[in-house]
Amino acid sequence: QVQLVESGGGLVQPGESLRLSCVASGSIASINKMPWYRQGPGKQRALVASITTDGGTDYAEFVEGRFTISKENTKNIMYLQINSLKPEDTGIYYCNVLAHPVGYWGQGTQVTVAS
Repeated sequence: QVQLVESGGGLVQPGESLRLSCVASGSIASINKMPWYRQGPGKQRALVASITTDGGTDYAEFVEGRFTISKENTKNIMYLQINSLKPEDTGIYYCNVLAHPVGYWGQGTQVTVAS
């Protein structure tokens, strides 16, 4: 069975950095892309960044060059490096693995940015 587990969130001050991790277990065939999503308080879940199996990346406009998505295939780990955190970055961050025709979700990790 496939499981995705996020970690690395926490309470930080504006301007600090976090590295979120998503560890996958189980067999996943034909992966298309691996996105990160976030959901702020009272907001809908929004796409943050995604990475394809060949390493291509895409980012939401609000990232503003502060986020970097990466992966280590041999360890089944995907990362989201977040620098210069802002209060509006607060939310639950979820990893997702898209393997057509199905997708898999983790439980999320909380990021709180406050001074």
